[in-house]
Amino acid sequence: MKVVVTGEAGFLGSHLVDRLLELGYRVVVIDNISSGSPSNIKHHMDSPKFNFIKGDLREAGSWTDGFKRAHATFHMAANPEVRHSVREPLDHYHQNVTATLNVLEVSRAYGIKYFVFASSSTVYGDPKIIPTPEEHPLEPISVYGATKAMGEMLCSTYAKLYGMKCLNLRYANIVGSRLRHGVIADFILKLREEKSRLEILGDGTQRKSYLYVADAIKATMKAYSKLKNSERQTITYNVGNLDWVTVGEIADIVVQAMGLKNVEYTYNPGTPDGRGWPGDVKLVLLSIEKITKDTGWKPRLTSREAVRLTAEELLKEL
Repeated sequence: MKVVVTGEAGFLGSHLVDRLLELGYRVVVIDNISSGSPSNIKHHMDSPKFNFIKGDLREAGSWTDGFKRAHATFHMAANPEVRHSVREPLDHYHQNVTATLNVLEVSRAYGIKYFVFASSSTVYGDPKIIPTPEEHPLEPISVYGATKAMGEMLCSTYAKLYGMKCLNLRYANIVGSRLRHGVIADFILKLREEKSRLEILGDGTQRKSYLYVADAIKATMKAYSKLKNSERQTITYNVGNLDWVTVGEIADIVVQAMGLKNVEYTYNPGTPDGRGWPGDVKLVLLSIEKITKDTGWKPRLTSREAVRLTAEELLKEL
């Protein structure tokens, strides 16, 4: 069975492609390599079941041919940087919304039945309920979160109008090998430059859920299977962990993984209430009761275990 994956050269997309090929799918991947890395997919280039197309999803182009006779679209392409969305909102909009609408429209034109959209926990903004259920109002506080909410609405609308089946996956902080953005990579790079001092964006009390990428991919495939076997036109799931960890605790884990001692922490809040930057959600813990009940999925690693393993992997990669 043929599927299309966008953004496959990125972190989460590349791990998804690994799993799809392991399961025997024929995979067409589309990426402009603007934020991902060719090294993430180079081990598949000689596979007869793998086809890479370089293309910019914001514009029509020959990349649309890759959707012919495909059964499903996994739309993982996006700019994940919240800070970029604050600095360059219009550019962020086109990367995350224009691209999503284009991919939906091409999927519709080629009669693709299933559409999987990589959304985000940021659609909730500052949650009023923790752990946060899927029924919580969508009140994003960043342009990034707003673009993900828009993407969900577009997917659900296409499902109603055109008979597609849509899966919205609201991922928490996903970590693991190949990760090149976020707090863990940031701490490692800073400590390699200066081993005795670490700048922490925010006041260190930000507390969030972290999910290891293998757990996230397993959740994705179980949710996709549920979509195919369900009568529901649109399904939305949170994909996160059962626990959470502070930024200060992540610093401790990274320092320990690097074998460092007596590191001085300095804090650089980006807002009066101690966030890392404007638009940063300070507390994130998703309820995963719904996906666990529907699919039987649950995380294998805790947030701390996921952070520790990721730090060890990135120390080898960076």
